[in-house]
Amino acid sequence: MNESSSIILTNPLCELARFGQSPWLDFIQRSFTENGSLKRLVDQDGLKGVTSNPAIFQKAIGQGSEYDARIRQVLAERTADAATLYEILAVEDIQAAAKVLYPVYEASRHIDGYVSLEVSPHLAHDPIGTLAEARHLWKRVDAPNLMIKIPGTQEGGEAVRTAIADGMNVNVTLLFSLDAYKKVLDAYMAGLEARHAQGLPVSGIASVASFFISRIDARIDAAIDARLAAADPQAEALKNLRGKVAIANARMAYQYWREVTQGVRWRKLAALGAQPQRLLWASTGTKDLAYSDVLYVDALIGPETVNTIPPATFAAFRDHGTVAPTLTQDIPGAARVLHEADRLGLDLAGVTETLLHEGLGAFEEAFHVLRDSISTKISSLKPH
Repeated sequence: MNESSSIILTNPLCELARFGQSPWLDFIQRSFTENGSLKRLVDQDGLKGVTSNPAIFQKAIGQGSEYDARIRQVLAERTADAATLYEILAVEDIQAAAKVLYPVYEASRHIDGYVSLEVSPHLAHDPIGTLAEARHLWKRVDAPNLMIKIPGTQEGGEAVRTAIADGMNVNVTLLFSLDAYKKVLDAYMAGLEARHAQGLPVSGIASVASFFISRIDARIDAAIDARLAAADPQAEALKNLRGKVAIANARMAYQYWREVTQGVRWRKLAALGAQPQRLLWASTGTKDLAYSDVLYVDALIGPETVNTIPPATFAAFRDHGTVAPTLTQDIPGAARVLHEADRLGLDLAGVTETLLHEGLGAFEEAFHVLRDSISTKISSLKPH
């Protein structure tokens, strides 16, 4: 065995595959794809996919001058407003990343190798508008390994069902609660059933449910700390829940997934060639410096899951991640954590509802800032 292959075998990111988990990268940028960095992660770290969102594009396109030459070129050829220019640039970035990941898509038999592009966050409560934009982006990108990202609102669930029935790959995002996740998994299966009822194949369609992690602990821990500061009589019990609720929430979601995929309804779809919608752990960068910087990767490793990892956490896990089948460890303990959180009045349901609204608001704000940045660039870069 040569030295380079031994390095690859001992890389914790590569070892995730032994436990059935696919590492994806929560990042996209034109230079990162063009200079070969994305391909290096595929070749050396076993990277299996890429996710984007409005905030990521806002940083990539809206800040700095990396895209200025391309913007000048587009404006020399045509008149374009900020929305049109954003779509041109985003679609080009997604297509380039999809091309790099296409060999992964083929080698995995269409399980991995996906790049996600999000519909406008302004459409989160508009199922008809969401579906129209999903169809538009699906045609514009024109890559079999594209995933259309749709927020997991009540209305988004309706769009997910129809998009799956249409044959699109879908990443359902901004899921925080078990109840919201259950509806999304149902929408995926209902979409496959509708597709089969039309006499269309259900094989080759992929979906992930993006279940957010660290934001839950950030909010719950803040509530715990406020009560500790107020000398709450339940101080010891509260202290024991710090940094545990988000992981427990995710582990219970995975238990629900296991139950559903062993059930009669899913087995009928699997017999037709359908592949299960996988849970994707999102927001897995550690926000509390008191915790390990790889906590939300180490603790959620299990079969048929994805973890989309921000670049700093990706590098940290490569360096000192611990690979073990942690996702199914101590499920009774996870249930106890959630029960205890409820007993102590930590209101996980209220927190997850708030986080959904805040997540949508943050993406809308990023979208506004991005469009404003592009409008400013149009004014300064267009030919005079």
